Amino acid sequence: MNTRHRRILVINPNSNALVTRGIDEALEPFRFNMGPEIACVTLAEGPIGIETQADVDSVAMPLRALIAKTDNADAFVIACYSDPGLAVCREATRTPVFGINECGVLMALSRGDRFGVMAIRQVSVRRHLRYLRQMGLEARLAGERPLDMSVAETASGEKTLDRMVEVGRTLRDGDGAEVIVMGCAGMARHRANLEAELGIPIIDPTQAAVAMSLAAVMCAA
Repeated sequence: MNTRHRRILVINPNSNALVTRGIDEALEPFRFNMGPEIACVTLAEGPIGIETQADVDSVAMPLRALIAKTDNADAFVIACYSDPGLAVCREATRTPVFGINECGVLMALSRGDRFGVMAIRQVSVRRHLRYLRQMGLEARLAGERPLDMSVAETASGEKTLDRMVEVGRTLRDGDGAEVIVMGCAGMARHRANLEAELGIPIIDPTQAAVAMSLAAVMCAA
């Protein structure tokens, strides 16, 4: 058995440390004795929130540079639902790189026939739908609806959970979603409460990506 120290690096591409802290807290159940270290870092060069295509494009090369120079990770997770720079980052390393959108959707498909997505803003929906078409999975989407909040608000706003429950009920009852993917890493701290309120599986895509990265790291020679 390989007993060397193993490490999964989770990168928040926005520069909001509160979002990174929420991600780190949500990943605590994945830390266990003799398991890989799960470290969460903030991309200092990133915008305070990744909400537009320009924001997505702006962090691709800084992410690539960070991954290319990091030699002490056995897997990387890009913790932004737009999966910014995923392809170019995979070109930069032989180490597995996971995007939370891709992983979150794949996890949702294992929990229900049709899934819904909860976006932060309406402007994000078109971008997410385009990505879903590229994955060939648009037919399994029940619907995607926005919270109409900023990334910062989803991480710290007092009314965030109430709004998430409202949108979640629309996805469940109006759109027919059997499982819901939270479309922003900043929503991580609300997953358990949202699932309790809605009574259907709620996928935190960062947790899904870390679960997959754990499998990759634990199974590696």
